[in-house]
Amino acid sequence: MSAITTPFPNATGTWNLPSRGKVAMAGLIVAESTIFTIFVVAYLFYLGKSITGPTPREVLETPIFYTICLLSSSLTIHLAAKCLARDYTRLFLGFWLLTIALGGLFLYGTAQEWHRLIYERGLTISTNLFGTTYYSLVGLHAFHVTAGLVMLSVVAIFCLAGRVGISQSGRIEVLSMYWHFVDAVWVVVFTVVYVLGR
Repeated sequence: MSAITTPFPNATGTWNLPSRGKVAMAGLIVAESTIFTIFVVAYLFYLGKSITGPTPREVLETPIFYTICLLSSSLTIHLAAKCLARDYTRLFLGFWLLTIALGGLFLYGTAQEWHRLIYERGLTISTNLFGTTYYSLVGLHAFHVTAGLVMLSVVAIFCLAGRVGISQSGRIEVLSMYWHFVDAVWVVVFTVVYVLGR
């Protein structure tokens, strides 16, 4: 028996480590997904177990317009990141500001809904189990949207000051990962609260 030797091609390519920012953001997203999962499970577990009203069917209105605003902001932030990667700074700023406006509209819609629920429908966080789980879940998401808007606004200020260019496009991609996560979480929250929960 003769041994057959198979020559291996010379490995000339170098292996590059993934971006630390993207790895860190992916880790944050995994951790935050766990927290949201706990809140979603709690909402579903306690759904329909309130002894007193009001119930979701009696007080919730589906926020379709504000949902469209938030989900559209995923497209605008994606376009903004692509523009910056091609060094179109002015176009980047336009899409970036549009993303902030759409996120702000969504938060306004959440605040409007909470005002109506509290002052017109009498649903507070301490009213019943539904109120507790609803405000906890939707409030957690609203907090993440607020944090995202703060970060987006800081970038916009730096951009207006002329401090954002193509060299920061990697960092912008990392921040856009967070915003896409916030939008994806809303799809889950919307489905659980306004579709399944009613």
